[in-house]
Formats: sequence, C-alpha cells, structure tokens
Amino acid sequence: MFTTPSTVDRDWKTVIAFPKKSSSSSISDLLPQLAKAKGHYWITTTGSKILDACGGAGVACIGHGRKDVIKAITKQMASCSYASYAHFKLGPVEKLSEWLVESTGERMRKVYLMCSGSEAIEAALKLSLEFHSWTTPQNKRINFITGTPSYHGTTIASLSASSHFTRRLPFLSSGILLESHFHPIPACNPYRDFLVNEEPTQDYVRRKLSELESMFLRLGPETVAAVIMEPIVGAALGCVPPPPGYMRGVKKMCGRYGALLVFDEVMCGMGRSGSLHAWQSIEQNEREEVEEVVPDLQTVGKGFTGGYTPGSALLVGSKITEVMEREGRVFTHGHTYQNNPVVAAAALAVQGVVEREGLVGKVNENGAVLERLLRDGLGGHPHVGDIRGRGLFWGIEFVKDKETKEPFDVGLNVAQMVHKRAMKEFGVLVYNGQGCAGEGKGDHVMVMPAYDISVDELEMMVDGLGKAVESVFEKLGGN
Repeated sequence: MFTTPSTVDRDWKTVIAFPKKSSSSSISDLLPQLAKAKGHYWITTTGSKILDACGGAGVACIGHGRKDVIKAITKQMASCSYASYAHFKLGPVEKLSEWLVESTGERMRKVYLMCSGSEAIEAALKLSLEFHSWTTPQNKRINFITGTPSYHGTTIASLSASSHFTRRLPFLSSGILLESHFHPIPACNPYRDFLVNEEPTQDYVRRKLSELESMFLRLGPETVAAVIMEPIVGAALGCVPPPPGYMRGVKKMCGRYGALLVFDEVMCGMGRSGSLHAWQSIEQNEREEVEEVVPDLQTVGKGFTGGYTPGSALLVGSKITEVMEREGRVFTHGHTYQNNPVVAAAALAVQGVVEREGLVGKVNENGAVLERLLRDGLGGHPHVGDIRGRGLFWGIEFVKDKETKEPFDVGLNVAQMVHKRAMKEFGVLVYNGQGCAGEGKGDHVMVMPAYDISVDELEMMVDGLGKAVESVFEKLGGN
C-alpha cells in the first residue's frame, strides 16, 4: 500500500462526523452537511475536508469554484438567462453547437442542447424512431438492442433501455417499463465473460458479436431501430472498456442491418476516458493505432458543463442530418429549457478551460499514474478481483473469492461499506455501485477525479481508498 507523501500532512482518523442514526432518520438525514466545494475538495459545515476522487458522479472535471467559469455564467445570466428555443436564436447556443460539431471533425452535424443525461437519451431514442419513419415506408423499426448490465437514465424510456437491476426493480411489477421494445444482450465484460482465462481476445469478440447478430435475427433485422451502448460502461459495470475489435464490429453490423448506432457518452465522454469524445479513441487496429468508431447519435453530459450548471446534449450524425436537410424534416421534440443560454455559456466556459489548459492530454498523463497507483496499491489484495478503466475513469471490483470471481452477498453491500469508510475515516470520496456481476450481484467502486488533479492528490486518494478497503475487509473477516 502506498503511503501519503511527506509533503501532504494528513490525519486519517475520524475525518468526517456523520449524523447519528435514529428510527426516524431518512437517507438524506444521515449524510454530512456540505458547506462548500473548492478545488478538489468538499468541505462540510464542521470544517472537514473530503478529497473528491469521483467528481460526485463523474461530473466535476475541472474542480469546484473556478472564478473564470462562474464569471462567464453570471455574465450570461445578466444578459439573458432564458428564452424559448421556439422563439429566438441564441448566440451562446449557436457558438456551442458550432464548437461541438468542429470537435467531432464534423462527423456529427447537429446539436440539441438539454439539461440532463436522461433527457438526452430520451431524445436519442425518439429521433431513432422518427428517422426510420422518414426513410422507410410502413416502418417496422420499433425495437432497440441494449446491453446488460447497463444504465442510460431514470425516465421511463431511458430506464427501459437500461438493464440496471436495482434501479429497475421498483418499477417491474407495474409493467410501465417498455420491455417489449428494449432487448438486452450480455454486455461486453472480459473479466466476467471469458469462458476460460486463456480464451483469445479475437475469439471472445467474435462470440460477443455473434450474440448481437443473434438478437438482430431473432427480432427481425427490419424491426431494429438502433443499438444503444456506452463505449466504456460506467455505473452499471464499473468502467469496463471494450476489447479491441468489438465496437468496430458493432458499427459494421448496424450498417449491415440498417440500424442506427447510439453511443451514450454521458459518463465516459467529454475527455474523461482520454479523448474529447470516447469514440475518437475507442479502437486500436493491428498496428496499435487509434481508430474512430463514429456513432449515428451521441449523448454527452456530466463533464460537459462540469457541474457548474445542469447540462447535456444530443449530437446527430450526417446519416440523419442529410435526410433532415434533403426532405425538410424537423425532429418532433422540445423541452422548456432546451437550448438554454446559461447552460451553453457554462459548457463553453468549462470546455474552454479543458482546451486552453490541455486537460485531455493531462487525463492521459494522470490516468497512467492513477492506473499504476491502483494496480500497485490494490491489485494484490485478496478481495480485489479486477481493476479496469481508461483515462481518469477507473473501476475496482471486489470479490469474495479471487480465483472463482464469486461476488459477495448482495446484502453486505461491500462497495457501499468501502465508500462510507473511505469518506468517513479517510476523507476520500469514491463512487460505489452494485450489479457488475449481473442480477444485482457484484460490488465495485469508481475513481473519476478532476482532469487537473495533481500527482500528490492521486497518491492521497489511492492511499485513503486502500486504507478503507483494508479496514472494511478486516472487519468482515471470513465473510
């Protein structure tokens, strides 16, 4: 385990005073009270400092409280804080749209600006359906192929597209989820999915692509509107990147059967995984050269505005925009706060910082350091089954048995225990989740710090996380 550098003076004991639990306590009652956030720290009303190792939920990509970003937002608010997208063209929205299109090398051609990832996914699903209604007489394309486990949002359609056991469970008995239109296949998860450890990667990729093709054929290729997936699976699996060749094969199969490819980059995009858009570096060819896999639709969020305002966007590729322009089609969609100028100002300011300070390059540099620290500090632990990720997007999966990969009992909620211990006793906030082993089983935590994090801070967060892991499993003993 790494020790904290001598340059950082740290008392690891009882950092956070959590409220005491009572019979009438709600979940929110048991959380520490936040006073402010500054730089890479959360500061409670008791004065405790918590090192932000996860950006909340992978959001705070440039840290908290940057005056240049706040100035840009307040300047826009003083000028115009709201106007309906149906009544006016707005300069900040047009500027942001142009920048986003340019950032993709004009592979994406149109932008719809929104406020949350769930909204953006809803829009992507709707546009997929409407696009096919424009192009196909007597259109039958009403089905979507998704992955399991996966998570795409909390609204009815976006949750229907998700295969996140615990988040779907309360709504299954009502029948409100659109299960007849969303069809999951097992997600690409090399750690848990290899038949045997010696299975060659190429054979594994062929097997996974065969599963996708089998779903196309079972549904009828002419009924599939789109395949939707995260290029690097976030909350549902804990930062699982695809093996070489898989995304390229998915894209080719969508083209063969006439389905759109939708990439949900709400968590893994906007620089988080080492390129501004995850699809720009998601593949490597035989010569280990980076290759793009361009989607037809792409959603972004979280690090898009860095937490300074809510913000998300749907980016639309040329396959769709060419039809819109040629036939004068308009997407039947709109929200009250769609194309909000303050959201646009926040995104332009945050992405301006990322661009000016070369932070996507820093993600790759710091990501290499973080990977080394995690593997050296936690890789040898008997209950750490896997460490995986890319850029500053890393997951650690805990297992009861390292050899068999048996997960812990769900009721123990090991990942939450690690999260709470790291925060309460060691002053480090990591993101916790369950379900990475399927059907709600499997525990993981995620490390997703700001792009401008220092090496000292990376060492501190891995040291604190490591101490929390040791403490939790020492307490669990033989469980």
